[in-house]
Parts: sequence; C-alpha cells; structure tokens
Amino acid sequence: MPGCPLPLEALSPALRKHVDAKAPLPIRMMGAKGLVPAVAPGDLLTMLFFLAFDEDAGVREASERSAAALPERIWSTALRSEEVEAPVLDWVAGLLAASPGALQAILLNPATSDETVARLAPVVPAPLAEIIRQNELRLLRCDDIVRGLCRNPNVPASTIDGACDFCVRNGLVLLDVPQLVEAHRRIHGVDPARLQSEDSAATLMVEYGEELARDAEEASAAERATPEQEEKRLTMTQRVLRMSVAQKIKLATLGNREARTLLLRDSNRLVSLAAAQSPRITDGEILSLANSRTANADVLRYIYEKRDFLKIYPLRHALVKNPKVPLPTALKFLPTLQEKDIKDLARDRNVPATVQAQAKAWMIKRDAANRGGVGGKH
Repeated sequence: MPGCPLPLEALSPALRKHVDAKAPLPIRMMGAKGLVPAVAPGDLLTMLFFLAFDEDAGVREASERSAAALPERIWSTALRSEEVEAPVLDWVAGLLAASPGALQAILLNPATSDETVARLAPVVPAPLAEIIRQNELRLLRCDDIVRGLCRNPNVPASTIDGACDFCVRNGLVLLDVPQLVEAHRRIHGVDPARLQSEDSAATLMVEYGEELARDAEEASAAERATPEQEEKRLTMTQRVLRMSVAQKIKLATLGNREARTLLLRDSNRLVSLAAAQSPRITDGEILSLANSRTANADVLRYIYEKRDFLKIYPLRHALVKNPKVPLPTALKFLPTLQEKDIKDLARDRNVPATVQAQAKAWMIKRDAANRGGVGGKH
C-alpha cells in the first residue's frame, strides 16, 4: 500500500484482502470499521494501521476512529505483544495519547522504537516518565529520550536527577542539556565542555563508530585475515576499551558484525544486551549466542523470550543444550525438537543431567506408545 512503511507480509494472509488497494471499497471499509470477525487484537491493530494509508479518505478516517475507540480488552492485549510492529505502536501512541494505560503498555513493550519513546518522553505524566527513566538501555542508546525527559514539566526533579546521574556515570555527554551538564559538574567536579577533545565521545563515535556502521562485511568468515586486517582489528579493540558505556551501547547498536562480536563479550550487561538487540544482527549471530556458554544471562534471556527467534529450529536446539539456559526454559523447548535430536540429547553427557534424563524419559514414553501403550507387550 503506497506510503505504508510495512510490507503486506506483516499482516496475516486472511486479512490482506481487506487492505489490498485493488479490493472493492466495501471490503476495505469493512476492515476499517473493525467488522472482520475472529481477528486477534494484534492483527486487528495492524490491519487498521494499513488502512490508515488507504487512498480513500473515508477508509482512512474510519480506520483511525476504529483504532481510537477500541475497548481496553483489545488494545491492552495488542499493545503488550512484541509481535506488533514498531510503526503500528507509534501510530497507536498518537491515537491513544490521552490513555495512560495504553501509553504504559507501549512504553513497556520492547518492540516499541526508541523514536516513539523519545516522542513521548517530553509529554507523559510523572508515573510514565518513571517507566522511561527505568529503562537504562534506552536512555544510553537514544540521546533524545534523555533530552525529552529533561524538558518534561511533569517530571519531578528527583527523577530527572536520577536519570542524569546514571547517564553521566556511564559516559553520556550532552552539552545542550543543562541538567546533564549540572550532573557532570556534581559528579566529576568539572565542566564537561572543558573535556571535549579528540578523544571525546563525539569524536570517538564519528571516527570509529560511524566507520564501523558503514563498513560492509568485506571478507567471508571463512577467509583468513590479512596482517593488515589483524592490525585494524587490534586497533579497534584498543579503541573500544577507551569508550564509555554510552559510547559502546551506540556502537553496539550501529556498528557492524566485528563491533558486535567485541561488544557481545563486554562485561557490562547493558552493552552486551544492546549488541544482541542491534537491528543489524543476523540469525547466524543469534544462533552463535544461543550456543555460547559464556554469553551474558540477560542476552540469553532476551533470545529465549523473543518469539521471532524461537521460530528458528537450530536456535531452540541450541538453547536446550546450553547449560546457562534455566532448566525450566530448556525443558519447555525439549518436546519441540525432532526425534533424532532428542535421541542424541539422551546420550549426550555434555548437556545438563536433567535435560539428558528428560530426553531419556521422552524416548521411553515414545517407545511405549509405539508398542501400544504402557500395557502393551514388552
């Protein structure tokens, strides 16, 4: 649909006929009025979002009215779903701006974009501002969120001071934000403007972070690195070590695979989590993390709680085998594996003993069922 930032594939096949520009107007209007039966809340919101870009003004207006008038039982479910796309959440944030409950659900949803949070930060009431302040990764990843909080007249000084102190201690320098400048003086006893130099946050990010962000994956992983590449990698590692937490988080979000490889091993959980959540990360990198026995626990939790990742079969298999994954989670994924893989787990002494025992129990139960049940002949 022209102007819509989402591909048609973001909508379930059964609903696409209601948003197709070639569909008859009554069919599209039926969708815009929310009259399609048996639609999941998230799918309903996504359909209305698509129709907000319809060529017919009546359809556009009807879709917005329908979204704004949705009962709480519908939007409360939809806005908490991580499967709802970020542009949809941003659109609804504008339509339901007067509903603190809706905005709270949007702010708590990991699928919500930093840009949406930054747009809400200057205007939300104090309780919602506190939710924004508590998301430390977003604060360090997106400067405009901090700027917005500091401009919000509803936010108590204690909340702003807490946010600024946290950001300053983690290396964020924003000279255009008076509260951050004051926090820097309060914590470090110096004016941050005097510290701007070639090694400052801005310079490091321009010279190094942006370099990595635009650096394509030039060499195949199977190729041997040249001496020049090894020297460059060493230089990169040294420069990363000089970065503050805030700089590392931005680099983890914008950088290439080499940057993420370095930062996924960072001792600070916010840095490693930012690298795992990078929009540039590949399924192969996520699979490597699921196999890693040294990955940060928060990174693994992010992986096994994200439904899109769990659709990848080798990833579920890796999570079951990884001893750093909590046993209840590993055992939940065990029955979803193929029989041959469960059989291998039953013989694998390198997996957690409980996983091995449950795999053996599953095989025994399967064999008994194949023989006609527990009461069958042995």
